[in-house]
Amino acid sequence: MNLSSLKYRLTESERKTFEETGCLIVPNALDDQQIADLTALSDEIHARRVEEGFDSRKGLFYPNFIPDSPLFADLVDYEKVFPKVWGILGWNIYLYHAHLIVTPPSGEAPNDATFGWHQDSGRVNQEIESHPRPRLSLKVAYFLSDTSEAGRGNFWVVPGSHLHDTLNRPEGGIGQPEGAIPVTVKPGDAVLFDRRLWHAGTPNWSEVTRKVLFYGYGYRWIRTKDDMTVSSLWESSDPIRRQLLGWGVNCNGFYSPTDEDVPLRGWLREHSPDEAN
Repeated sequence: MNLSSLKYRLTESERKTFEETGCLIVPNALDDQQIADLTALSDEIHARRVEEGFDSRKGLFYPNFIPDSPLFADLVDYEKVFPKVWGILGWNIYLYHAHLIVTPPSGEAPNDATFGWHQDSGRVNQEIESHPRPRLSLKVAYFLSDTSEAGRGNFWVVPGSHLHDTLNRPEGGIGQPEGAIPVTVKPGDAVLFDRRLWHAGTPNWSEVTRKVLFYGYGYRWIRTKDDMTVSSLWESSDPIRRQLLGWGVNCNGFYSPTDEDVPLRGWLREHSPDEAN
C-alpha cells in the first residue's frame, strides 16, 4: 500500500463527526477521470443487464461487481478513503459486501409516503444481545451522479440514530421520521456510514439517473453478504488487498489472526504504530 495513504488518515474531527452522527462525507474523493471511467463501467453493466432482460425502468441492484474491472478493485484499498475505514474499524477487516445501484428517473410526481427505513445486516439486529447494537461494519458509497439536490433518489439518514435500536416512524405511512434528512453530495464524493444508521433509499423524482458504488467493510469473522467471487483476484493482488478480498491462512485465522493473515496490521506497525493495536 502506498505511503501517501497516510496523509488521508482519519482526523479527530472526522472521528467525532462519525461517532456522533454515524456518517462522514469525504468531498472530492474521486477525480474527474475516475468518475468518467467508473461511470462508463457502470453504464456498461446496466446496458448488459438490460440486454439480458432487466427492465430499464427499474432500479438496478448489482452485487459482486469488484471482479468486473481493475478500476473497481482499485477502490477496495483506495488511499483517499480506506485509511478512514481502518481508522474506524481497525485492521482485522475485509470487504464483505459490494453492490452497484443505478436508479433511473421514476417518472412519478413527488409524494410524502414514508420511505423504507432500516438498519443494515438483517437478522443481526434481532439476534445479537446488546444495546446499542454493535457497529460491526460500515459502508463507503462512491457517488458517480449528482445528488446535490433532493429528489434525485437521494440516500436519506437520521443523523445520530446509529445509537438507537428502534426508530419511530410517522403514523399512517405519511412523512419521514423526526430528524431525517437527504444526503446531498456531488459526483466524486464518498459517504461513509455506520451499518446501524437508520437510512432509506428513495424514489428518483428527477431527470438524473442516480449511480452509486457501495463498498461494505466488516470484521474478518463476518460472512460475506453476497457471492463475492473475488478469490480470482488474490494472485494478482498485493498482500493487503488480498486480505481485504477475503484471503486467510486458515479458518481460525479469521478469529485469531496471525501476522500472515492480516498484513495490514504489520504495515500499520511500521508506518502508523498507534493504529496497530
